[in-house]
Amino acid sequence: MIHPQFQQLITLLILFGAGKWTAHIYPSFLLALSVLFWSILVEYALVRLQYGGLKYIPFSAGSTAMGVLLMMATPHGWIYGAAIILALLQKHIIRVHKHHFFNPSNFAVIMALLLFYSQAHVVLGQLGEAWWMRGLVIVLAGAILVRVERWIIPFAFVAGYLAAEYVWVVGYDPVVTFEAIYERFYSVSLVVFVAFMLTDPRTTPVLHWQQGLFGLLVAMIATGLDRWYGFRVQHLFMALFILSPWVPWLQEKGKESRLLWWGALLSFVAIGVIILIENRPPYYFEMEG
Repeated sequence: MIHPQFQQLITLLILFGAGKWTAHIYPSFLLALSVLFWSILVEYALVRLQYGGLKYIPFSAGSTAMGVLLMMATPHGWIYGAAIILALLQKHIIRVHKHHFFNPSNFAVIMALLLFYSQAHVVLGQLGEAWWMRGLVIVLAGAILVRVERWIIPFAFVAGYLAAEYVWVVGYDPVVTFEAIYERFYSVSLVVFVAFMLTDPRTTPVLHWQQGLFGLLVAMIATGLDRWYGFRVQHLFMALFILSPWVPWLQEKGKESRLLWWGALLSFVAIGVIILIENRPPYYFEMEG
């Protein structure tokens, strides 16, 4: 049986190809291949510097590249490259023992927003809204999530997100309807975010109850940002960015005190990064593109 990381990379490549054929994927095939090769090259260089050689095929670096390409749009290919360098660097440098804190794809998107805000945009419409594409994502993602035992997170997130948005956003703003909330899930890209970026096995809890809590908390933080700042698609990525530093400490059940301090410090930094991004002039995109 193929490795789950390789399965995920193949799945994301399939979705990218399907999106180019039927939807509005912005990066060209040539740019996508260049970014993919760049990610693998950077991962190889970092591992070689640390350990003197690469003893595995860096499928996860390829998945990082594809995740960024599917979630973000920029007219400059070098921005993809710069964001991916930062994402892979943090994976190897900001870690305690075997734990790294941030999902690399999500970290890359946040860094692109922080450093290149006027030229890098989160776009959750690149894969369109075709029902068969949503079905394809669910089937392909389900095959991976069952293998890595992360299927609870999407269910917890969706349930928590719909409930929290109904109470905190629809209940607060009479202009917003619940239909406008659940129609966000018509976006295939949003389904990809929930099924792949939100469920990274290396940066999400192992125990089922912790996974349920993790999904609910991401939903609540994203909704809180919507309630305070108004709906912006980047809030989903920000919520994951804030919560991720606490996962390693949760994994160790509080036995590793350094993880608690690292979680607190990195969450504090993450909140500062998010405040900086949120205070910039907003740009809004329709979910269909």
